[in-house]
Amino acid sequence: MRFDNLYLAGIGSALPGTVTTSEAVSRGLYDPADREMSGMLGVMVAGETPAVDLAAEAGNIAIKRSGHEPGDFVALLHSGSYHQGPDGWSAPHYVLRNTVDRPITALEVRQGCLGMLSGLQIAAGLLTNRSHAGLPDVEGDAGLSDTGADAVLLTAGDNYGGPLVDRWNASRMFLLADGGAAVVASRRGGFAKVLAAGAVSNPAMEELHRGGETLFPPDLSRGLNFEERTAWWRARWAEGVAPPMGHLGELVAEVAERTLEEAGSSIDRVKRVCHVGFTEGPLTAIYLDPLGVDAAKGTWELTRTTGHAGAGDPFIGLEWLWTRGDVEPGDHVLLIGTAPGMEAACAVVEITERST
Repeated sequence: MRFDNLYLAGIGSALPGTVTTSEAVSRGLYDPADREMSGMLGVMVAGETPAVDLAAEAGNIAIKRSGHEPGDFVALLHSGSYHQGPDGWSAPHYVLRNTVDRPITALEVRQGCLGMLSGLQIAAGLLTNRSHAGLPDVEGDAGLSDTGADAVLLTAGDNYGGPLVDRWNASRMFLLADGGAAVVASRRGGFAKVLAAGAVSNPAMEELHRGGETLFPPDLSRGLNFEERTAWWRARWAEGVAPPMGHLGELVAEVAERTLEEAGSSIDRVKRVCHVGFTEGPLTAIYLDPLGVDAAKGTWELTRTTGHAGAGDPFIGLEWLWTRGDVEPGDHVLLIGTAPGMEAACAVVEITERST
């Protein structure tokens, strides 16, 4: 979908210190052969800092950079790929309380590693609907203007340091990293204009991340281990039961081509690609090769030192590029990711301001 009046007004991240992969090998946490094959140098580890505090920290940085005041916000959209806190409790409202702290709606976008990219499309709908509502600009019962709210805060945060997750071995496709990210979507202007965003899925592949686990009652004691589910499907295949067929790279190529066309851009026009923090082989097979780009055009230089920080990866990459001056006004940047489902999503933005 193409947008005419959607901007990124501020961006921020909360990046904990890293544990190097060589240290993880020396401590017996990570297999040396896996390390060699992964190409990874380090992973962010936040210790006992809650995921929502990482999200709030990033959110406050993004708000400060955006120039928006708390009263400008119509909603907060929060994402996390792993547990955020107690069952029956609202992580989005915790982040809201510790950032904007206004009586606006706070929602959780449960879209795995696509949470922020999916949230951007939801934010576009919220802001577009308000701009075309034709409502008088008056104060409502909650003390908020019906049409004066021009911004949505998107946040993400994860901490995989709990006892049920082995960040080093949960998947050979990535090493799970802790971290927070945030961006302010605005209809007033910003450092980047969102030209288009889109998503495409192959729901027939949803079984791949379910494996043999029961749907009810959910077994929360098993933790997050994608390798176990992959092994389950290998065993079924050996028994003659083929797993669902499909390739994430095909979804990546399809959504990128479609969205770039809607944006009036092309992969050759794109200066940089902000992708998720996969290990070298899967990153190449699922993202770089299908897009027809090399690692230097992506953010591999960064992600190989941080790991896979859930939904925040593309926006952590964008902040890194922008604050370093690696992208300048007029440059097009592609933000892209994937999530269980299977689904791929992306956004095309044009840089409009230099970082100060």
